[in-house]
Amino acid sequence: MTTPAQPPPPSSPQPPPPPKTVRKLVVEIADARNLLPKDGQGSSSPYVVADFDGQRKRTATKFRELNPTWNEPIEFIVSDPDNMDYEELDIEVFNDKRYGNGSGRKNQFLGRVKLNGSQFAKRGEEGLVYYQLEKKSVFSWVRGEIGLRICYYDELVEEAPPQPPPQEEQPIQTVAEKPNTPEAVVEEARMFELPPQGEVGHNDSNPPPVVVIDEPPPQEMPVHSEPPPMEVNAPPPAEGQFAPEIRKMQNNKVAGFGEGVRVLRRPNGDYSPRVINKKFMAETERIHPYDLVEPMQYLFIRIVKARNIAPNERPYLQIRTSSHYVKSEPANHRPGEPTDSPEWKCVFALRHNRPDTANTTLEIAVRDSPSDQFLGGVCFDLSDVPVRDPPDSPLAPQWYRLDVGAGDQQTTKITGDIQLSVWIGTQADDAFPEAWCSDAPHVAHTRSKVYQSPKLWYLRITVIEAQDLHIASNLPPLTAPEIRIKAQLSFQSARTRRGSMNNHSASFHWNEDLVFVAGELLEDSLIILVEDRTSKEVVLLGHVMIPVDTVEQRFDERYVAAKWFSLEGGNGGESYSGRIYLRLCLEGGYHVLDEAAHVCSDFRPTAKQLWKPAVGILELGILGARGLLPMKTKDPGKGSTDAYCVAKYGKKWVRTRTMTDSFDPRWNEQYTWQVYDPCTVLTIGVFDNWRMYSDAAEDKPDYHIGKVRIRVSTLESNKIYTNSYPLLVLQRTGLKKMGEIELAVRFACPALLPDTCGVYGQPLLPRMHYLRPLGVAQQEALRRAATKMVATWLGRSEPPLGSEVVRYMLDADSHAWSMRKSKANWFRIVAVLAWAVGLAKWLDDIRRWRNPITTILVHVLYLVLVWYPDLIVPTGFLYVFLIGVWYYRFRPKIPAGMDTRLSHAEAVDPDELDEEFDTIPSSKPPDVIRVRYDRLRILAARIQTVLGDLATQGERVQALVSWRDPRATKLFIGVCFTITLILYAVPPKMVAVALGFYYLRHPMFRDPMPSASLNFFRRLPSLSDRLM
Repeated sequence: MTTPAQPPPPSSPQPPPPPKTVRKLVVEIADARNLLPKDGQGSSSPYVVADFDGQRKRTATKFRELNPTWNEPIEFIVSDPDNMDYEELDIEVFNDKRYGNGSGRKNQFLGRVKLNGSQFAKRGEEGLVYYQLEKKSVFSWVRGEIGLRICYYDELVEEAPPQPPPQEEQPIQTVAEKPNTPEAVVEEARMFELPPQGEVGHNDSNPPPVVVIDEPPPQEMPVHSEPPPMEVNAPPPAEGQFAPEIRKMQNNKVAGFGEGVRVLRRPNGDYSPRVINKKFMAETERIHPYDLVEPMQYLFIRIVKARNIAPNERPYLQIRTSSHYVKSEPANHRPGEPTDSPEWKCVFALRHNRPDTANTTLEIAVRDSPSDQFLGGVCFDLSDVPVRDPPDSPLAPQWYRLDVGAGDQQTTKITGDIQLSVWIGTQADDAFPEAWCSDAPHVAHTRSKVYQSPKLWYLRITVIEAQDLHIASNLPPLTAPEIRIKAQLSFQSARTRRGSMNNHSASFHWNEDLVFVAGELLEDSLIILVEDRTSKEVVLLGHVMIPVDTVEQRFDERYVAAKWFSLEGGNGGESYSGRIYLRLCLEGGYHVLDEAAHVCSDFRPTAKQLWKPAVGILELGILGARGLLPMKTKDPGKGSTDAYCVAKYGKKWVRTRTMTDSFDPRWNEQYTWQVYDPCTVLTIGVFDNWRMYSDAAEDKPDYHIGKVRIRVSTLESNKIYTNSYPLLVLQRTGLKKMGEIELAVRFACPALLPDTCGVYGQPLLPRMHYLRPLGVAQQEALRRAATKMVATWLGRSEPPLGSEVVRYMLDADSHAWSMRKSKANWFRIVAVLAWAVGLAKWLDDIRRWRNPITTILVHVLYLVLVWYPDLIVPTGFLYVFLIGVWYYRFRPKIPAGMDTRLSHAEAVDPDELDEEFDTIPSSKPPDVIRVRYDRLRILAARIQTVLGDLATQGERVQALVSWRDPRATKLFIGVCFTITLILYAVPPKMVAVALGFYYLRHPMFRDPMPSASLNFFRRLPSLSDRLM
């Protein structure tokens, strides 16, 4: 190996240490509403106690006030900012006994609120949120709500100079203090309460000093088979670290990864998921943090810079091993600096197989790009390269002297050094996400990446009225002007209905809501246009532009004040064209839907303050794919596929690296998501990369290879599922299998604990969806707008996620018309009602005595239930319980994938498929459209007949007492009166036994013709004879 060069002596002093910051949490206690009276005189004297991170503070007491107002800010010091998301803030409201009747021995409890640290917003993003007061125990009586405004900020703190050592005559301190931080005492990561300003302590009269907290480095916690609640909410990674976002398998965690795959039998053919048995998926008593994927060995080369090399223009790096050859981009010279010290600051990751490369070497050469002149190189023996396993610290780069190559013709003298480091690791290495990989050479479009969806808001515009509008005076008599308001936000636009005019003034009223989707950073402006549509030509009466970032935000149903806005730029160009009265607000209490409702992966509201704590962690290991079909042609007669995976859950999107020219790619990348609701869906899609060739050819969209959905609620807690799912694509020619993808999934959460099971009793959507619901058509239009905004946002990333990828992952066309989907939904309804049909057939067999023994047993059971009616409800629930226990044997063993039989995709008419893929408006010739229209008319006629039959049966029921048929009504009410007299005279049990035995009578006593009651019902009149 090349001998390391000696580094030069330092020429400058060490830089000063970075300034320390203290994070402070500000909790403003605004007010409370509708508190419970506790003083025995119909009132309460409440005060609030806030507890956070071992610090406890309280507000002033409001004398006899059930709706108190404090507006008191309380500050807390956050001892560990990295773990603030997992701290809890306790807000408790008490009644002060000193202001009551004096009978209580302690302050009465009025309610509390517990908030998680993940709900805290940064300063400037906070808002007033009202929280319902909760009980402390089952027997507590609590009502009302409290308004809080919570935020945090980081404050720079200057370190105090170190104090001189204590003299001998000074008393010995009983509490050991940390050097250089004598201002506070921290014990077991908890901070003692600081006395408020102005109060005097027992032993010290000085005011409390500033607290400086040294942040300890994060420690790794082992993951057990049943993780405690603190491990479910694992601390987030520090900034600058990418590895926790893309988690890969460590090679020392699992052995035997090279073993072949053994496939189990699949009863449903090639279109069903299958279990993969491998050694790394075996369940053990201890769950390791990187155990879902196989380890992949890589040779990492980190090259930082060079110094004192020969004169050059744009030097580049050339790396060569026995099986790899890669080149870097030319180095960039900073303006004003010499060209003999180029910088690359890049990392290369080359696939490495230790048995095959034990006796090979690694050659790193520096060459000048215009002339390809050799500027020097270094050589390493791969058998001496160290192995690094996280969490080991990264290897520090060293200076190596550049030597002369063996086969290079030298025209200049080789001088200079190069700073680099070489090690062997796995895809769990911190440097892997940003490295140039040998199996993914086009770094700009092939590297793995984590994306975040933009923060979306609903912008609600309430158009109330407009005044002083300059309306044309030459209107015909008795013609009211048609004034409408048009609102535009980016590509979205909506128009109100016709305004109603006040007879006593020239004002117009609407009181209509318009809702748009607004995305962060709220840089757009809302344009309000007032239009006169009385004549054929639209006349603009005025407009106003309102920046969205100036609109007030609200998180609940509280009232927002309306404002008057002056209109400008009317038809005549006047500076003042009237004014309009609007109520604007950004709704943070809604969840902005960007996915189809049945496959939604997140239901959290926009406002972070309203989020609930996470209930678990979803871990996904993307192992690889098998048998992918060729998607493009590189060379004549040679197919190729450049596949990558995209997984989406919640606001987080992940993308694996692209495996170029491989039909069996192996990604082995692991990702994690926080789960806030288990009744959500994880979506994984596989795509063929076309944008990696955009520089050499035209920019083509990435083609989808297939998609898999996994519902989180179907996963058992803390169990690893390693399965292979078929990748299916429905094309115009029919269903096509594109290959298989191998996935490993685990939902880590406490099993059957209140935090997890309590989610099932909570509303699916946030509170505002039920207080002020949005219409179905309106919500679908907003979803299309949100999908377009997400696609635009992710398209700006590097590497970009194309709009076709986002739309495919979000099921943007899920509500498009399809004859196949209509048939699938019809047969789903038939399958749901199959139990009722089966029950009817079973009863018919009983009453026909097909099995006499069963019929006799039913007689006995019926007698028992009639004579002991109290057993009916318990027997029914016991029956349901036994059914659930019985079906436990047939529970799904693996998360289900796409079901081709349920989707009716196996045998579809080609014309129906072609119609499903047709655009709107249609792009087909008129003859094809006419045939499809006629077919749709035939189907609609059948539906029309069924709807008419249902309406007829309902109208016959109404005709029983409507006297449309007098004789039938007389018979019906006469029979009802007779039954009333019989039920008054005869015990009900005897009547029930008689009716039951009559229904179950033997066929020899049964008439094959329809019963009299059925004949009577069929003769009742309906309204069908009155239809035209």
